[in-house]
Amino acid sequence: MDDTRQANGAARAATLSSVRNAVRVLKSFSTTDREWGVTELARKLELGKSTTHRLLSTLVEEGMLEQNAETGRYRLGLAVFDLAAAVPTQFDLHEAVLSPMTDLRNRTGETVQVGVLDGREVVYIERLDSPSTSRVFMQVGRRNWAHCSATGKVLLANLPRPQLDRTVAGWEPVALSARTITDLTRLRVELDEVRRRGFAVNDRESEDEVVSLAAPIRDHAGRAIAALSMAGPKDRIDPTNHRAVHEVMETAAYISRRLGHRGVA
Repeated sequence: MDDTRQANGAARAATLSSVRNAVRVLKSFSTTDREWGVTELARKLELGKSTTHRLLSTLVEEGMLEQNAETGRYRLGLAVFDLAAAVPTQFDLHEAVLSPMTDLRNRTGETVQVGVLDGREVVYIERLDSPSTSRVFMQVGRRNWAHCSATGKVLLANLPRPQLDRTVAGWEPVALSARTITDLTRLRVELDEVRRRGFAVNDRESEDEVVSLAAPIRDHAGRAIAALSMAGPKDRIDPTNHRAVHEVMETAAYISRRLGHRGVA
């Protein structure tokens, strides 16, 4: 009986050790270490090369990893992305944005909005009006062209390059004001700058008297799923005001953290 119990205990320990090592293998992949060879991964994990190879082969069979046919190195498989998509966020988007939007509106006294991208348009899904405005800049559910809104520029700028290419191909952007960017080459230069600095400006490009600032809201995987913007009259919002930009970017980053994003803002 004692021998059987000891044998079962040893088997369970070996199984747990294999599971732990498999998890260690998966956690070795990151945005900076996208592929591993058997030898270098074995060295990193301080495991035997044959043990590491068995772990990698098993994870490939389960779809958690795939092997690069050209280099023989291993990378994360589609099953990992399926699991990531199933991870629940602490809040859905509507719940995550309301309190931070309210705080931003109360601190700045300006209209605050959240929008999502739909093709070449922005759809505004949340809005809190400025207490000092006599008119509504953009109602919930309203649409605006992406090329002349701060929200739209942020979301276009954060599209994967092939998707952006498909989105703008053949586009002839309309002018909603004298300041609207309608030339695609100039628009793409603007989007590159938005991507670099992390925020966008609409300086009277959709309405003559309205200025807005926007920053991306990211999910747990780092995707820009929406954008937060602050809009107001040009005599109250200065696009060169670093404090105003900081307020918008910090609030967007805070919402992103509520949605599980752990990247660098």
